[in-house]
Amino acid sequence: MTDRPRISILGGSGYTGGELLRLLLDHPHVEVAQITSRSQLGNFVHASHPNLRNRTKLQFIAPDQLAPCDLLFSCLPHGEAARQIDHLSTLAPRIVDLSADFRLRDPAAYRKWYGSDHASPAWLDRFVYGLPEFHRARLATAKLASGVGCNATAINLALAPLATRGLIRTVVADVKVGSSEAGAEPSATSHHPEKSGSVRSFAPTGHRHQAEVRQELGTFDLHMSITSVELVRGVLCTAHVTPTQPLADKDLWKIYREHYGSEPFIRLVKDRTGIHRYPEPKLLSGTNYCDVGFEVDPDSGRIVVLSAIDNLMKGAAGSAVQCMNLMLGFPETTALTFSGLHPL
Repeated sequence: MTDRPRISILGGSGYTGGELLRLLLDHPHVEVAQITSRSQLGNFVHASHPNLRNRTKLQFIAPDQLAPCDLLFSCLPHGEAARQIDHLSTLAPRIVDLSADFRLRDPAAYRKWYGSDHASPAWLDRFVYGLPEFHRARLATAKLASGVGCNATAINLALAPLATRGLIRTVVADVKVGSSEAGAEPSATSHHPEKSGSVRSFAPTGHRHQAEVRQELGTFDLHMSITSVELVRGVLCTAHVTPTQPLADKDLWKIYREHYGSEPFIRLVKDRTGIHRYPEPKLLSGTNYCDVGFEVDPDSGRIVVLSAIDNLMKGAAGSAVQCMNLMLGFPETTALTFSGLHPL
């Protein structure tokens, strides 16, 4: 590996590819060598990512023009990385795949949740699930890291302190998401007259990201619903937890502080006054933070845990760059410390 690793992005014309490129252009220790797109072949990257005008002179190249590099980010559509992984592994000694292709370790679970057999099942257990808060030590020596589901990330980070201590009996996770979760390609559901003002439940049951929560946190009784609201970026998870034992507010403070006290991108948000007493996705746009809050229902003992992220950052490109930093031995927070904007 060179002193300044060369990084390439495969499939970089979508929202996630644009966020990856934005972060990497501000990274002091790496060089972005190439970025590919079939649909934007030959165009300057600012044709797809206008916020990057004058930041780089990179142009989109064809995937078959990729030269070997030190680390490859793959942002290919679902299923493509799994079909091409043997070839991709010849291009770079380290790969971070942002699709869902390598998130699940069990081929049977992949078949259940994605409706088909995995194209390269022998590769599944070679990838480390790319959530540094869960697998930091493994990522530091990993050659292969998967992406993370944005909804799964919000739920996993909300519940990990309770789940790892065996304190969850049941969870009902209500997740509200913005329109960028559907990607850059327009559709009938993203058409402005249909989208504006809508609160649309599109996965009241059976969302695929549930598989990642089960894999990472265990087999407690989990119920999950996804609702699209009028946001562009953002995920807000409201998890209603029935605990295995009574927990008071002071217990939760102790548990969450012990679990997340040293995490650079987890912030506990639980204030007594003000309009921002709980996590709010709007404040996280463009950041790699996950804000977590909680409250105990004094009547029932139910715990409500809230978490908020930017789906394109902590739920995708931000976590991927965090993984890269660990894999290449850089400080974990490099190029990821933007604190967001207020008001936005």
